[in-house]
This record gives sequence, C-alpha cells and structure tokens, in this order.
Amino acid sequence: MGNALTVARARLTHVTDRVSGRHRMTPGYLVVGTKRGGSTSLADWIEEHPLVGPCRVGKGTHYFDIHHHRGRAWYDAQFPTTGEGYALTGESSPYYMFHPLAAQRVVAELPQVKVVACLRDPVERAWSHHAYEVARGHETESFERALELEPERLAGEAERLAADPSYDAPHWRYHAYLRRGHYAEQLAPYLQGLGPQQVLVVQSEALFADPAAQLARVFDFLGLPAHDGGDHRALNAGRDRSPVPEAVRERLRAYYAPHDAALYALPGVDFRWPHPGPAAAPTTAVQARTGAA
Repeated sequence: MGNALTVARARLTHVTDRVSGRHRMTPGYLVVGTKRGGSTSLADWIEEHPLVGPCRVGKGTHYFDIHHHRGRAWYDAQFPTTGEGYALTGESSPYYMFHPLAAQRVVAELPQVKVVACLRDPVERAWSHHAYEVARGHETESFERALELEPERLAGEAERLAADPSYDAPHWRYHAYLRRGHYAEQLAPYLQGLGPQQVLVVQSEALFADPAAQLARVFDFLGLPAHDGGDHRALNAGRDRSPVPEAVRERLRAYYAPHDAALYALPGVDFRWPHPGPAAAPTTAVQARTGAA
C-alpha cells in the first residue's frame, strides 16, 4: 500500500509539472560505482557544480536496481524541473554497476546518459567492504572466512534476481567482497550498450590524491564548464584503518591479476594499480578459497 501511494503521488506530481509547463529534467549522468570506491564523494563533488541540479532523494534513487518496480513516473519526479536553471542532473548508486539487471535497464531507458565509474584497487576495496558490512551488522565472519564462504553465498543469487526482480538478494548486495572487484565484466554491458564515448572510468586513488584534476576530467566529460569547488573532503570513509594482512594481500593480488588485466584492456582505462612483482595466475590455494576457475 505504501509503495502504491508513493507511486501515485509521484505520478500526480509528474502530471502537475507537465500541466504547469515545469517538465522534469532527464538524468544526464549516473555515477554507477564501485562500492567502497569513492562514489559517494564523487557524486557529492559533482553536485557542487552550480549547473548541476541535485537528485531530490539525496545521493540516488536506486531506481535501476532495487526500486525499478516504482515506475518511470516515480523516477522522473526525483529530479529538478527544467525551469530551475540547471544544465544537468543525475544521481549515484554503486549497486548500478553490480546489480545484474541495472545496466540493461539504464541502456533501455536512458540511452543518452553518461556513466561514471570510480574504481578502487580491488584488494583494498574488498578489505574496506568487509569492514563496512561488519560495522553495519551485515557480517559476522572474519575477512578470510567470508572469502571462503563467498562462492556458496553467491551461488544462484544473480539468477534469482533475474527471475524475480523483487528478490532482496542480501548475499549479492552485502557479501560479494571478491566478485565486486571484477570490474571489467561489470563495465562491459555499459560499454556495449552505450558505447565507450558515454563511459568514463576514474581511478579512486587518483581522485583523492588530486580531486581538482580528476573533477576537471569529469566535468569535461559531462560537458560542463570548469568549476573549482574548493576543499574536497572524502565522504563515507571507513573508520577501520588497519592494513590488509600481507599474506592475504599477496593471495588477492594473484586472484585479481587476470581481472585487472581485463580492466586495463578496456577503452579509456589509462591507469594501473601498483602490484609488486609480475602478474600471476591465481594459485591453487586461492582457487580453493574463492572458487575461481
């Protein structure tokens, strides 16, 4: 009943806007990920541009992942009207890069949209992701035990989501510590559906090392004039500053080597994470631990 009332209100607002001549803006950009990769900070810094109209529900609507059932009228109602003087609007959800249905929905409904992905070293991302879920109460296992459990936890989750979009998929959302670092396969449907000219990949480490330079790239990509937003503070940063144990780091470096190589081969990816030593195939121990082939 609550969702039906929300949708009805959104439709009424949408109709009222059109009758009064205040058409809603269509999102021109989406920050699609990755989780624990800096997307919250990047989305906030983009909205600091005076020509960017903010999404009305904060960081993002989650329309293309968990709220798609609410309908396009509800989605449209979350953005500014054309009369408010903005040149561009958009939103952010790191789940848009990982939800198995999100990319195809984006391509179908927003074929002109520009997609920005902010990617962090997958080893550091996985470690941070685990600490984040522990802090939120979604995880009770140690990091290494969670990696061991991941294949079992994720088995069949994507298929269940595809068959039933209302399925909550808690393991897919919260416990994909390794899988979320498979960046190339997650970017592929956006690159194929929208084209490389509509996809920008930003390295998270470069963003936080020099926010002004990376934001200049983002604004240029979005067709916006340069803007200096001043002091850029990282948002949603984790409190657990403990380093990844070296033995775990080495195993994960090996695990991610082929996935990183696939990412580096994508158009527009001009950075590398500093991996000591030559790239190696996953070891037998890692294969057993992660279920990798």
